[in-house]
Amino acid sequence: MRKLQLIQQIVEEGVVAVLRGDTPEEVVALAEQAIAGGIKVIEVTMTVPFALQAIETLARKYTSQPSDAANYAIIGVGTVLDPETARQAILSGAEFVVGPSLNPATIALCNRYRVPVMPGVMTVKEMLEALELGVDIVKLFPGNLYEPAIIKALKGPVPQANIMPTGGVSLDNLAAWVKAGAIAVGIGSDLTNEAVKTGDYSLVQKKAAAYVAAYKQAKMA
Repeated sequence: MRKLQLIQQIVEEGVVAVLRGDTPEEVVALAEQAIAGGIKVIEVTMTVPFALQAIETLARKYTSQPSDAANYAIIGVGTVLDPETARQAILSGAEFVVGPSLNPATIALCNRYRVPVMPGVMTVKEMLEALELGVDIVKLFPGNLYEPAIIKALKGPVPQANIMPTGGVSLDNLAAWVKAGAIAVGIGSDLTNEAVKTGDYSLVQKKAAAYVAAYKQAKMA
């Protein structure tokens, strides 16, 4: 049941912060600002040096139980290329796993431990393979190669697919992605670029709040 609850929570939140950085401390600081701004689903990528340290720190600080509103956040791992990495991240506290591509062995491992897994796909063939392997949400990646209308095209032959575009989603096009049928969206560099460049991490909190507001408005439209 916990896996289903987590998937429902991720869908209800709708916005996933995809965080990269040069150190685990930097990523933790960015995550804290994103969470303070209202983005409650955090994906720490494995491209971060000592990424597992960041995941463990965040997983100890936050809980995925919505009843604890003051400390509520769902911490997951991204850029997972293989099952070995997925298992390490899960043991460090990651509650969902995201990959840039479709790796059947990673999906099998996540299903074994009842952990939500979101592999990256680009084609109907990959999407169907993911569904047949038991995936609940597929990540359309890289999203900046497409227009939002691609979701309607993909859902024509595969209406049962739950699609989360990641890469290229911005405040300007977020509403279009949601209107097209995105079940959630992944926000990457646009969330953190300015903060990292200026050293003012509070900008992440402001940008996160803007994304959450834009998403809620798009869902109500």
